[in-house]
Amino acid sequence: MAFTAKILLLGSGELGREFVISAKRLGCEVVACDSYAGAPAMQVADGFEVFSMLDGDLLRAAIEKHRPDFVVPEVEAIRTEILAEVEKHGVTVVPSARATMMTMNRDGIREVAAGELGLRTSRYRYAETLEEVRAGAAHTGLPCVIKPVMSSSGKGQSTVRAESELEAAWNYAVANMRGDRRRVIVEEFIAFDYEITLLTVRTRDGVLFCPPIGHRQERGDYQESWQPTPMSDAAIASAQDMARKVVDDLGGYGLFGVEFFVKGEEVIFSELSPRPHDTGMVTLISQNLSEFDLHARAILGLPIPSIVLRGPSASAVILADRDATTLRYDGLAEALAMPGGEVDVRLFGKPNSRPYRRMGVTLALAETTDDARRIAAEAAGKIRIGYGD
Repeated sequence: MAFTAKILLLGSGELGREFVISAKRLGCEVVACDSYAGAPAMQVADGFEVFSMLDGDLLRAAIEKHRPDFVVPEVEAIRTEILAEVEKHGVTVVPSARATMMTMNRDGIREVAAGELGLRTSRYRYAETLEEVRAGAAHTGLPCVIKPVMSSSGKGQSTVRAESELEAAWNYAVANMRGDRRRVIVEEFIAFDYEITLLTVRTRDGVLFCPPIGHRQERGDYQESWQPTPMSDAAIASAQDMARKVVDDLGGYGLFGVEFFVKGEEVIFSELSPRPHDTGMVTLISQNLSEFDLHARAILGLPIPSIVLRGPSASAVILADRDATTLRYDGLAEALAMPGGEVDVRLFGKPNSRPYRRMGVTLALAETTDDARRIAAEAAGKIRIGYGD
């Protein structure tokens, strides 16, 4: 069988699953990698490998075995020096080895944004001990936010409002960090009006932007997102200018999820992921090309004539509430029959659950953003997870 390109996907969660579907529609062969078998993206890929991507020898061996045209990371916890090594030998790392190295940890991308590019960020300090956490909080002031420099989906993040809470926040961050670095960022708490994700696509023909995505988080993890979100033209222009500067500095081609706090007309850079973003799952219903389609096209050098918003849309997560290895889903028909708009559901196919694990997402398109958010949330509430032993 002839393929347009061979892709080695590093990380096989729900975002990787949707990317595999988009890439295969464009004729790619995809080998999905993760630390456990049966991960969501593996279920739709052409092949799979099971290993820890923090093991440099195993990562190098997988790349040498499959000889991909593109190595596409979907997670942060990767031995990025191996990606830099293979890039020197002609393998294309998406978007670039430097981008993966700078964004693998929050300290790397913060130094690029604030240190090199001079973008507006919150005050911050790094800490590797509880004593350094206390010193960081003295610098930022209270309340402050403490989070691991490497984590995913907000894990390990907490807001500290009193000095007595610092030790618990440090312990929580350490317990939930990924990788092998016991390091956190202590960050000024921004009393923002709202926060957005600006999906930014760097292509060979220039930088493109999706309409801003609003989102709500709990426990540092996204619960719902919606598109568009109200922003002034000046605020949008400011966010786009900062996003363009960062992605051009990082280089390479693909989609970046750039997060901002917005307070009045002031836009404050928060974080960046050099890959599709969880809040961007709303684009599965909101746009003519989803964030996964855009990522695949940008990687392959294919044209993106336009990004069209179909209408006000929203997503809401479906969460597990316990540990289980046998799962079933009820209420799918009721969710899909929700009146008032177009509704869709994505169940991720994760082989096991744990409390607050994201197992699926509902999607809604309606007349207004408020309607879409309500419909998506109600649809999510109709889907019930059944647990076996």
